[in-house]
Amino acid sequence: MADEAVAARPAEPAAPKAKEARSPEAPPRGGGRGDDRAKDAPERADAPEPTDTSDSADDEAGEREKERERAADRFKDRTRDPLTEEEGEEGPTDAAAAARARREGQKLLSSNRDLIGFDRSDIGQVHIGDINVRLDALRSGLLMRDGPVPAEELLRIRRTHIEPDGYVRLRRALEARRLLVLGGAPGTGRASTALALLEEVTRAGEGRENSERVRRADPARGVRELATQVAGGTGGHPRGTGYLLEPALDRPGTLPPDGMDLDQLASALAEQGSYAVVVVSVGSAANPLLAGRYGAICPPAPTRELVAVRLRQRLEEEHGDPVGGGGAGGPGGGDGRGPGGGDGRGPRDGDGSRDAGGGRDRNGGAHRDRGRDEHADRDGGPDGGGDGRRDGDGGRGRDGRAGRDGGRSGDRPGRGAGPDGDGSLSLLLERAAELREDPEVTEAVGLDDLRPAEAELFASLLAGHLRGTVSRAELLSGCRGLAAVQAYEWFAGVDRALAAPPPGDGRTPVRSGTAALFHPVAFRIALAVLGGASHSAVSAAAHLLTWELSVQSDPDSTPARPLFCDDPEADLALSRARPADGVVDVAGSEVTGRLIFYRGSALPAAVLAELWDRHFPVRAPVVRWLRLLADDPRPQVSMRAAVAAGELSVRDFEHGYAELIRPLAEAPTPRRRVFAATALDQAAGHASHRRAVRKVVDNWSLHGTPAQRWTAAMALGYGRCADSMDDTLDTLAEIGVRDDGEQLAVASLNVVRLLTLPECATVLRRLAAWTGHRREEYQDLALVSIVRLALTDVDEVLDDEPGTPLGDRGDWPLLLALAATRPELTGKLADLFWTALNTARSRDVALDALETLLRSASRKDGRAWTREGLAALLPALTAEEQDRRRLDWLLRRMMRDQDRPLAEERARALWRLAVPARQRRSEEEESHG
Repeated sequence: MADEAVAARPAEPAAPKAKEARSPEAPPRGGGRGDDRAKDAPERADAPEPTDTSDSADDEAGEREKERERAADRFKDRTRDPLTEEEGEEGPTDAAAAARARREGQKLLSSNRDLIGFDRSDIGQVHIGDINVRLDALRSGLLMRDGPVPAEELLRIRRTHIEPDGYVRLRRALEARRLLVLGGAPGTGRASTALALLEEVTRAGEGRENSERVRRADPARGVRELATQVAGGTGGHPRGTGYLLEPALDRPGTLPPDGMDLDQLASALAEQGSYAVVVVSVGSAANPLLAGRYGAICPPAPTRELVAVRLRQRLEEEHGDPVGGGGAGGPGGGDGRGPGGGDGRGPRDGDGSRDAGGGRDRNGGAHRDRGRDEHADRDGGPDGGGDGRRDGDGGRGRDGRAGRDGGRSGDRPGRGAGPDGDGSLSLLLERAAELREDPEVTEAVGLDDLRPAEAELFASLLAGHLRGTVSRAELLSGCRGLAAVQAYEWFAGVDRALAAPPPGDGRTPVRSGTAALFHPVAFRIALAVLGGASHSAVSAAAHLLTWELSVQSDPDSTPARPLFCDDPEADLALSRARPADGVVDVAGSEVTGRLIFYRGSALPAAVLAELWDRHFPVRAPVVRWLRLLADDPRPQVSMRAAVAAGELSVRDFEHGYAELIRPLAEAPTPRRRVFAATALDQAAGHASHRRAVRKVVDNWSLHGTPAQRWTAAMALGYGRCADSMDDTLDTLAEIGVRDDGEQLAVASLNVVRLLTLPECATVLRRLAAWTGHRREEYQDLALVSIVRLALTDVDEVLDDEPGTPLGDRGDWPLLLALAATRPELTGKLADLFWTALNTARSRDVALDALETLLRSASRKDGRAWTREGLAALLPALTAEEQDRRRLDWLLRRMMRDQDRPLAEERARALWRLAVPARQRRSEEEESHG
């Protein structure tokens, strides 16, 4: 638009008036109503002639104008954001961040896993088909007592133990110093590695002729007592004995040994020609030990190789046809790997070599202990005795993938050796390699890495299915049970140590141990609820929960909260967690942050199910904690917590409704009511609870308090809390028009949210019907929804991931995104927006919304933005001469804006988008180029 042309025209003409003269009976454009029937309707033609004087007529006209202004003000007030009412807050809410946080939380918890289907009536034993794996030894290390390790177990360790990376370095350190403090997460094979080290060094030392040369030391006695026992030669232990000690550092009041204690033990061991390995869990208590001269980190056991070894062993036991494995050209594949992904390495080279009697074949093809039972190592390894929990950083495979089984085996058990099938071991191993890659089996396992004991059970399940003793359903059920067993081990008897007597070593504990005791479980719960959030947010939430658990456990004492004892790496290892760089929403912007996830999609749901179904006393502190999270201003925290609250409510709807949903639905703040609505929708996502949720929402919308009706409207906006879209719109209309439109703002917001669903056309038809309704409240509900549609970005209301037509236009106004992606709806969208522009009380805010749409055509750097949507919408919106004049006036007003003047070339481009060349008048051609 040329400046000369603008100067030649009126400087600033008045805005076009709404069509006030159209008869109410005349059919409006597009089936909608172009004006109000009530306050904005023109006087009827058959009305009696006024008899007042000219002054009275002027007064009446002035009064009508004031009434129209008041109606416009009321309308503008109803277009406010209903989520910004809290304590007079007027700033914009980060609805887009809330939508993304809810979507991420649902991905972690809505994995369609049948956790209830896993039989945990006797969690100490897993019995599937003919597989019977005892898990008693997976429990607390306090059950261990002093005694020799049986020779049979040492023989099995020699033959079957899979060496972790760095094993030779650990053995050399033990040989040089006689004492090794071996740290790692429970469940990663620490005890198995410790026993393997002790078996090897004592076999080559002074105690090689002793059948009881490796002993377990009582963990309750500690390092000092072991040093005294070794130095004094008490207990009749011969020279050259190897000791395995796992001190119970997690017991309240227990202090870790110091450097002098370790020096004393090392000196005593050297005098007796003996060795000792002290196994500790990573964490603040043990970190000083691991940082000293005797400390070393035990790498996770290579459990992918362990699966290969165990699977081959199971099949050999059944088939009786052992074959050499692991080399190139073997059944595991041409790269030298067996079916479990082992690397095909033989016995250790150099100083790690073994004699023929004690050699260990990493391929599992040379030596096997066919007589061993199915008893799993409590530390996750095959030794039958380590730590009771199996959390840490085990790796099921070097590539980080879960142990998978390949092509589908069908729904029936695999064929073993029999008269009707080829029972050769090589074919069974080939089929095992295929079965491992089966996506359904991988999803059922749901763990990124398998721990040694889990690999043991997984191999047994695969072998049983191949032999025909385990059905497909039993295989999948057993795989799903792995995460459930892990969750059980994490929580079983955690606070039992609080009732244990203090240590008898003469030292007084310096602080209460409740916070240290509860923090690991609090971190696991926080990670299950907030997985995918920033590490700092999860850690802060874990500390809040630690406080709540401590107070619940000992209400008469104030829990001690150490400020400088956190160990983020230990938290990750103890909770099977992994960090990842990602994006965090902060004040409407995306910034890079350090996120945290479980190492496995099955763990979040398994943790929540275990917590809620088996530990009822912990519900009260967890409920208080979730209410605190509901008040968190960060959407990444509050929305994820709301999704988790919905999942917990599904486990026990009576309790969840009474303690979480209903109290928060009646809260005075919108943030808490949004939390309750999100939890309700999450519960409605389960078919078993959909009917109950819909009944609750229906009752609240009809008979509830204003706060409950507000919450019901937010729940309806998700689209799952009513039987159909028509029922959803009916209920939202009832909420919006009640009490003179008190809840109209929140009702209109959720009508707009429904426009992102597949039933979008149904919503548009209902909006058109409401614009022609005889009640002004229905008209306002439609008009406010139309204006809000133009002012709401897609990201604020969309549940879809990027990659969908709407998801790829997240920063577009929803009106333009729909016009660009749903061309069949463009006419209806234009008719509805035209109605808002031509209704007196909505005209001003609709014009402002149209200006916002026009300015979004291109970005500040000139790149195209919503031009595609404007090209679809504007021609349909400016079909009449008056509409084109209004656009002409608006563009010139935008060009004259003192704060944000619209560039002339952009104004011309917008005009050409709206008005085809054949419809432009010569005067307009001159003005708009």
